[in-house]
Amino acid sequence: MMKTVIAIDSFKECISSIEAGQLLKRAILNAYPEDMVDVFPLADGGEGTVDAMTQGLHGTFVEVTVRGPLGAPIKSHYGYLPDTGTAVIEMADASGLPLVPPEKRNPLNTTTYGLGELILAAIDRGCRHFIIGIGGSATNDCGLGMLTALGFQFLKDDGAKAGIFGGNLADVAGIDATRADRRLKDCQFEIACDVTNPLCGPDGCSCVYGPQKGATPAIVARMDGDIHHFADLAEQTLGRRGQELPGAGAAGEIGFAFRVFLNGVLKPGINLILSSIGIEQALANADVLITGEGRMDWQTAMGKGPVGVAQLAKECRSCCITVALCGSALPDAEFVNQHGIDAYFPILHVPMSIEEAMDRDNTERNLRQTVQQVMHLLHRVDGYSL
Repeated sequence: MMKTVIAIDSFKECISSIEAGQLLKRAILNAYPEDMVDVFPLADGGEGTVDAMTQGLHGTFVEVTVRGPLGAPIKSHYGYLPDTGTAVIEMADASGLPLVPPEKRNPLNTTTYGLGELILAAIDRGCRHFIIGIGGSATNDCGLGMLTALGFQFLKDDGAKAGIFGGNLADVAGIDATRADRRLKDCQFEIACDVTNPLCGPDGCSCVYGPQKGATPAIVARMDGDIHHFADLAEQTLGRRGQELPGAGAAGEIGFAFRVFLNGVLKPGINLILSSIGIEQALANADVLITGEGRMDWQTAMGKGPVGVAQLAKECRSCCITVALCGSALPDAEFVNQHGIDAYFPILHVPMSIEEAMDRDNTERNLRQTVQQVMHLLHRVDGYSL
């Protein structure tokens, strides 16, 4: 009998993390019914995190109408995990760049207000623990919109309320934190953040990420100055520093907003997810870990899910064999062998187009056949010790 843990990332636009995991489990048990197989969701805090964690931890999806990045109403959602009172949120689902047509992209005109509305809706439902992935934003408002939705007041020189868009940061002359939702003090915010950009300067968010959000050089220069002014005011008002925090500039400076206004903690995405799904005990007793993703390359080793769980497996049990399955593998995928993955296997068995490879039936068949071949080898190779 072999003990196997499956924690495989989604094959984007084809099969989800938990669906792939359950399929692999059935394939293994069909061939080796006496084996023990545990399945865990896998994500790294980016796209698919809400779906993976909510499905894998038996939560529910909650739909909410919020203001999108341009201020118009959109349908969004978050994951609710009732056992722990946790909300799992992807910032991009309320304030993401794909929600803004290319011709309208300008960070002066976008807001994180909808992210704040998602948080507020989850608080109303009873959530006090938040796991938030902040990648893929269309915004550069330093959390102005989100914080306004949560009750913080940002005032102009004349005492009038400032707006909620990136271009309104320059208007903020005062901050009233006493109006913030009182329930926030009971909330714990864990932020999945894999970038280390500071708030301002040449490595800050405006300079590095502003252009992809539609910022011209003139807008970049303006926003960098506006954000520095806003951050100084926030630090003076709240007595908490955050401008130099690695990741403060993440996702349009939302990292700074969570740290300074909400006492949030920024963590590498994969570490945060792995600590949340409770996989350590299973890995401590595992003979084999099956992981993987749609495409494997050198970036897989840079903090992505498969390498993150592979490294954890080695820490939990050094003799655990880690095998990764992938839709395709670039030549530089060999780099992952230096980071905890013992061997990786592309699942394609015959030449086919991308469209054919991403066909659901083909993907399921290829995953099933490949994992069974891997398990045949591990069960039967002479000298393999359970």
